[in-house]
Amino acid sequence: MRLLIMGPPGAGKGTQAVALAERIKGAHISTGDIFRANVAQETELGKTAKRYMDAGEYVPDEVTNAMVADRLSQDDARDAFLLDGYPRTLDQVAKLDEILEKLGTPLDGVVALTVVEEELVKRLLERAKVSGRSDDTEDVIRHRQEVYRAETEPLLAVYRDRGLLVEVDGMGTPDEVGQRIAAALPSA
Repeated sequence: MRLLIMGPPGAGKGTQAVALAERIKGAHISTGDIFRANVAQETELGKTAKRYMDAGEYVPDEVTNAMVADRLSQDDARDAFLLDGYPRTLDQVAKLDEILEKLGTPLDGVVALTVVEEELVKRLLERAKVSGRSDDTEDVIRHRQEVYRAETEPLLAVYRDRGLLVEVDGMGTPDEVGQRIAAALPSA
């Protein structure tokens, strides 16, 4: 299966993506993980990405698109993958469509986790305490929610219109949410 997982920052995408990628025996492709690795290694991409991430903004499309195209062309993503954190804009949807068409690998589904905003803020503030992420201050968290609503939420309608969207309640424990995803995607 070739899937996307979507949802606002703090919805639990990363946690659910790892388990779902294992279940479909596919590559877990997380743009956030790739960006953070580059930040930690202080690469040029990392320095650029950090400026945007620390401000709660998205990393520019040209950087993200090239990285995703390269990653999707690798052998472990040929038969199954789970994209986590991409696409985030309507332009990226069009680019992903181009990439997948070129690779001859159609998308099978889109899982969207839904969580109320105050829970998202609470989760991300807790994560900041545990992980020390510099991009998890309350102001930045709230700004990231606004950016998600403005730029990424419209993608849900695109995938709904294509018959690919499966919305899953992201409230509760990771196990409860994982069970809901499994029930919503019985073939995964």
